[in-house]
Amino acid sequence: MNQFTPMFTIPGADAPSPVHTPPVPRIAVVASGWHREIVQQATTAMADEFAAQPQPPLLEQFEVPGAFEIPLHVQRLARSGRYAAVIACGLIVNGGIYRHEFVSSAVIDGLMRVQLECDVPVFSAVLTPRDFHEHADHLQFFTAHFVKKGSEVAQTCLQTLAGLAALPAVD
Repeated sequence: MNQFTPMFTIPGADAPSPVHTPPVPRIAVVASGWHREIVQQATTAMADEFAAQPQPPLLEQFEVPGAFEIPLHVQRLARSGRYAAVIACGLIVNGGIYRHEFVSSAVIDGLMRVQLECDVPVFSAVLTPRDFHEHADHLQFFTAHFVKKGSEVAQTCLQTLAGLAALPAVD
């Protein structure tokens, strides 16, 4: 007659333990509005690549006027703590003056500095072709090339996030 009657029950005690699924990463995309019709090819291809994943990341897209404005926006987003990664997209063209090289260097160097200072991976699909002319051949080539680069930067982002997740925690 000695029967044990529990005074309370633990909900789900008989249920199998749930499989741990990592949180879905949030990724910010900063794209320049200059040559928007070409740059959007990268952001669209990137979004398609992410959407094809079993657990797609959450994307938030931001537009800035030109490539020179990208690093500051990337820095603010990286410092916010909201994003696992930030991706920059833009097209810096040689307009026939030396400014092209200065802008290219400033943007790419700025992106690397943000990544190292904020400890948030920053990826670049900011392309800096030596020659770009707004005629049908170049427009067609760069439009197709940005599709490829958008897909590649998405894959690189996913691989890097997986690699970083596998590293020991930093104190």
